Amino acid sequence: MIRFLQILVFSCLVMLLVGCDGAEKEKPIWEQVKISDLAPAHSGKRPGDQSLKTINFGVYVFELPAENISLLDEIWRMLHTWPLRFIDYDAFCANSFSIGVGEIEMWSKIAESLEAAGAKKAPSVSLFLSDGRADDFTIATIYGEQPVSHVSAGGSMSSATIGPGRLVMRISARKIPGSRGVCYVEVHPVFSPPISTSIPHLAARAKSMELAFISAGFALKMSPGDFVLLGPEEFVSDQITLGSLFFSVPGGSLFYPKSEGRRSFSKPERKPAIRVFLLVCTRINV
Repeated sequence: MIRFLQILVFSCLVMLLVGCDGAEKEKPIWEQVKISDLAPAHSGKRPGDQSLKTINFGVYVFELPAENISLLDEIWRMLHTWPLRFIDYDAFCANSFSIGVGEIEMWSKIAESLEAAGAKKAPSVSLFLSDGRADDFTIATIYGEQPVSHVSAGGSMSSATIGPGRLVMRISARKIPGSRGVCYVEVHPVFSPPISTSIPHLAARAKSMELAFISAGFALKMSPGDFVLLGPEEFVSDQITLGSLFFSVPGGSLFYPKSEGRRSFSKPERKPAIRVFLLVCTRINV
C-alpha cells in the first residue's frame, strides 16, 4: 500500500493541496505535500508573457507530538548539513535548532518518516521574493511583553524583553551572478514589533526596535527543488527561550489515534506538540 502511495506521489500533476476531507482517513504526509509541490515550476513562457521577476519559495509547517521528537533523528541522518553556512554553529545548536538540506528526490522518504512520527500538516504559504529582498514568515504572535533567552554568537547566554509583536523567520534571497538557476538564501529569526504607521521616520524607528537572532541563522545556495528542514533539537515548553518560542506549540495540538486516522468516530487527543518547518525553493526567475 505504501509503495502504491509513493507511486501516486511521483506521478501526480503540479497542484497545491488545499485540504483533506475530515470525514475520511487523514492523508499521509507524502500526499499532503506532493513531490509536484516541491518540483521546480516550469515557466513555459510564450511571447508577450510578463512573468514576475522573483525567487519563489514554499514554506510548510508540520506539527507532531512532542513525545515523538526522537523519531526526527532518522530524518536528520538522511539530510545534508555540508551546504549550510552558520554565523556560529555551536550557538545555533545551543538554541535547540536542528537543520538538514535535501533535494526533491529525497522527499518521499522524509515524508514517510514524518508520517511515522505522527506529523500533521498545518497551513502553508508561498513567498515571492524580489532579488536581494527579504520577507517574513510568522512563527508566533507575542501579545504582551515577555522575556526571551537565547545563546549569542560566541556562546554567551543573553536575555531580552520582547513584545508585543511577532517572532518571524526572515528569508532573503539573491541570484548568484553567473550561476543560472542558483540563488543564495539567508534565514534568521527576528522579533518584529508592530508597524502601524506609513510615516517614514516613525516606521523606521519601529523597524530599529527589531531584535535579530543572528546566532540562530543560516545561509546556503539553493536551486529549484532543494529544501531545508528546520526543527527542534529538544522539546522545551516554557515559551521563554528562543527554541521553545520557535518550535513548541502553546497549549499543544490535537492528534487523531494513529491506528484510526481522521475518522468520524475517532476522538482526537490533545498532546504537547512541536513544529517542523520545510522551506522549499520552487522557482528562480530573476
